[in-house]
Amino acid sequence: MTSSSHLNRRTLLKRSALAGALTLPGVAALTSCASGGGGNGGDSTGSGEVSDRNPFGVAEDGGVEVVIFDGGFGDEYARDTAALYEEHYGSVTLDSTQEISQLMQPRLVGGNPPDMINNSGANQMPHPALIRDNQIADLTELFDAPSWDDPDVPVRDTLLPGTIEVGQYGGDASYHLNYVYTVHGTWYSKRFLNDTLEEEFPQTWDEMIRVCEKARRDHDVYGWTYAGQHARYLAFSMLPMAVKVGGKEVMEAIDRLEPDAWKADAVVATFEAFEELAARGLVLPGTPGIDHIDSQTEWAQGRALFIPNGSWVENESKEVIPDDFDLAVGAPTGLDSSDALPYGVIYAAAGEPFLVPQNARNRAAGMEYLRMMLSNDMARNFTDKVASLTCVAGSADDLDLPPGLASAQQAIQGAGDNIIVPRFRDWYAELFIDHMGVAMGQMMAGELTAAQATDRIQQAANRIADDDNVEKYL
Repeated sequence: MTSSSHLNRRTLLKRSALAGALTLPGVAALTSCASGGGGNGGDSTGSGEVSDRNPFGVAEDGGVEVVIFDGGFGDEYARDTAALYEEHYGSVTLDSTQEISQLMQPRLVGGNPPDMINNSGANQMPHPALIRDNQIADLTELFDAPSWDDPDVPVRDTLLPGTIEVGQYGGDASYHLNYVYTVHGTWYSKRFLNDTLEEEFPQTWDEMIRVCEKARRDHDVYGWTYAGQHARYLAFSMLPMAVKVGGKEVMEAIDRLEPDAWKADAVVATFEAFEELAARGLVLPGTPGIDHIDSQTEWAQGRALFIPNGSWVENESKEVIPDDFDLAVGAPTGLDSSDALPYGVIYAAAGEPFLVPQNARNRAAGMEYLRMMLSNDMARNFTDKVASLTCVAGSADDLDLPPGLASAQQAIQGAGDNIIVPRFRDWYAELFIDHMGVAMGQMMAGELTAAQATDRIQQAANRIADDDNVEKYL
């Protein structure tokens, strides 16, 4: 999928791909969702009077139980929505945890789940398994309901394009609301890169190596770090780079589980480029053994220049990012001028999924809680508090955005039509986390070559493609 002019650069990458001496990362695997429970929730109408203001018929004393992932966004925004809910209905029981799968799977299987779950984080439950076992509700009625701010406008018409589609799995039903519009990419300090190093963000890989070596030589700052224990974070820079090099068909082939998708020239060249970072000693020592918080802290404290991450990093690391950091995100660096697409390709999508269990005691309340989250006030409140955009169109207009979020908006504008949304991440979560992420980490630690890493991922993709028990979505 790449032109032959990339071969010279790839040859250079292979020559420099020396085995590293970093420790092997340990990446936590998702637990598969057990079947059971059997969806018998019927419709989600409650016992209250149905109206435009109360489209799901939530009872006046209709309490709701909500579970929020306690990650980079915290839970203050959810508690603000809870306060709004309590103004109109009953009490809210709200719990926060990082152990979503461990705590929620037994309740789903047992038929006593909460009314709404923020299914996110490293211990996220895989949506395809939940859908297969009829554990989560179709949210189409939420999207068709009158919006909180204007009963003449349905919820679906208030959302950014692609929001509903992200929750679809081969049909019209949409099973989760991805609330946060996230920009993934290569994050850095503009103050250090532009003012201290006197460099611009590198657009070719030769420039990337030169800038990283300059930072290491002149300022004792390593070029890169990443979440070694969750090495799939590397994909936030690597997947759009592969698309820049080889074109959008690269991502389409990966999503379709094509037999040679991970062995395409553009993909292998991208892996070789990142292999070169480790081989040249440009990755912060010890990176494969640290988690996302530690890697972000090392980076924010000036020990590494670049980190692959999402726009949540601004809020998640706000306590350690210096005031003069001037946070920014760069679109992926390419190989050279013969790349298929121009600079600016970005990986951006509605993320951070929220779902309503099929067997929830008060599904109407779970739907209503989400409808409130999609109000303009609650969406603006979210952006104001956690420095991330939501899927509610126009909700951040006129807000004074922090530097990272302002940079993310600029990246979206600069990408134009070259925005990618890898669907295999949701459709085949095992491939994304247990195989791709692990192989990336092993390559960066010197355990595998780029060719071996892509071989392993391709073999895993082939097994999934050949497994009739795994539903396919393209």
